[in-house]
Amino acid sequence: MTAPATSRVRAPSPAQLLGALETVRDPELDEPITALGFVASATVSVAGDVQVRLRLPTYFCAPNFAYLMVADAYDAVTALPGVHRAEVVLDEHFASDAINGGVAAQAGFAKSFDGEAVGELHQLRADFLRKAVMAGTDQVCRPLVAAGADPARLRTLTLGELPPSRPLDRLRQRRAELGLPAGDDAMLLIEPATGAPVPADAVPLHLRKARITRVSLDTNGSICRGMLRHRYNLPAVPQKPEGEEEQQ
Repeated sequence: MTAPATSRVRAPSPAQLLGALETVRDPELDEPITALGFVASATVSVAGDVQVRLRLPTYFCAPNFAYLMVADAYDAVTALPGVHRAEVVLDEHFASDAINGGVAAQAGFAKSFDGEAVGELHQLRADFLRKAVMAGTDQVCRPLVAAGADPARLRTLTLGELPPSRPLDRLRQRRAELGLPAGDDAMLLIEPATGAPVPADAVPLHLRKARITRVSLDTNGSICRGMLRHRYNLPAVPQKPEGEEEQQ
């Protein structure tokens, strides 16, 4: 007796495909590639064949950053139920061939740039996540300082004592990705390299570093958006008001 045919999982919808790509972030800017305009196109057929085309602000964007985004995009879309085949392509970049071929072959960064790269990009990703934690700390602390909290009070606060907000959710997520304390009992101010609470005498400097890091990320993000608009003659996209940062 012939076994009944297993019903095929339906292909993801365009909205589901875009949702998957929204989870992919520029590692340096800590923003979704969708919000940055890096997704030139994303299509899915009824058979579950996906094609994504990415673009970057310049022809010479760092190949390690570019590789991470292409590889992460590939992983995100292939994880969707119903995807039969996926192609993620970076266009108009000096290392497009190496990146696209390496991601398609699941070769890893070192093999994709054989003879040029010395290893994989785990440490680089962790370094940028630590910067994201610092920037997120500033996003969470600024409203508290504006409400009158001084450094001594900030040092004693736990995440569970803070009012719910998108920046807080984002900070918890970034800390969790690094294996840092992110539960309600975790201290608000921690060293992003170790997870240790910030000593009392180091709090003012820690807050200044957090603010500088956040300003740097915001500035670089604005520059990248401007360069992308100029390169591809795109319309200007209104910036989000303060406090409405992307949650991804």
